[in-house]
Amino acid sequence: MNRSRLAPYLYVAPLVLLLGFVFGYPVVRNVEFSFKMVRGIDGPWIGLRNYELVLGQSLFWESVGHNLLLLLAIPVMVLVSLLISILLYERLRGWKAYRVILFIPYILAIPIIAVVMKRMFQFNGPVNEVLRWLSLDFMALDWIGSSDVALWTVMLLIIWRESALGIILFLARLLSLDESLIEAAKIDGASWWQRATRVLLPQMRGVIEFFVVVSVITMLSAVFAYVYMIGGGRGGPGTSTMVVELYIYNALIRSSLPGIAAAVSVMLLVVSALLIYPLFRVRSGDDGTGR
Repeated sequence: MNRSRLAPYLYVAPLVLLLGFVFGYPVVRNVEFSFKMVRGIDGPWIGLRNYELVLGQSLFWESVGHNLLLLLAIPVMVLVSLLISILLYERLRGWKAYRVILFIPYILAIPIIAVVMKRMFQFNGPVNEVLRWLSLDFMALDWIGSSDVALWTVMLLIIWRESALGIILFLARLLSLDESLIEAAKIDGASWWQRATRVLLPQMRGVIEFFVVVSVITMLSAVFAYVYMIGGGRGGPGTSTMVVELYIYNALIRSSLPGIAAAVSVMLLVVSALLIYPLFRVRSGDDGTGR
């Protein structure tokens, strides 16, 4: 009996050990480097000095603030994805073609999208030209070159691309539902809004929570490509688009300070885990049906 219980774990043990080495070893070494003054491949132990230096820099805290600000995009992404997925679920004419078109941004490489969007949002780019043509000159801003709106432009790009994943996830969940519930609601005279909020959304709780977790991870540790391309590789203009990932990159590549980069990486890992853990706890309370 005991052997039969151990069998599944023995089957997956080799893969778990391999993944533990591939992902676990770099994490352990990174933590070790964060307590050293690394020059080359190693260096002397200096304790918490790297952390003290990082926490005393205003640029680091500015980067943290920008990452936290990007978290505001998550509710927008969820709402946009829900609305579009429910509209597609209603089988609008050509909905299958729309589904493909809406998912295209997510499968394109971020640098390609960022370069195209950067050209579109230039001061004399197509976006501002259209706004001027519509006599909305007051909205024709320097989207990329102004430190006041550059981060918001990056956020807009992230919302546009990352919402595509939410649309596909939510639509896949909707297409797996029992349509008899929707038909019964229609027969009972439920409006579109009532069907969406009282029939569909309660059954989508699980996938919404999953998308929120993925989005939190993205905003905290997967926006480097966006800000690198939009901000010219330096988080510009000025430091208006500097995020923690770019801070780590600059410390490691441009300043040759592996210990500082390692310390920030460890803090990012810890904070990400602390923010994501409650979400997984909420998810674990789900009974698996999405209710």
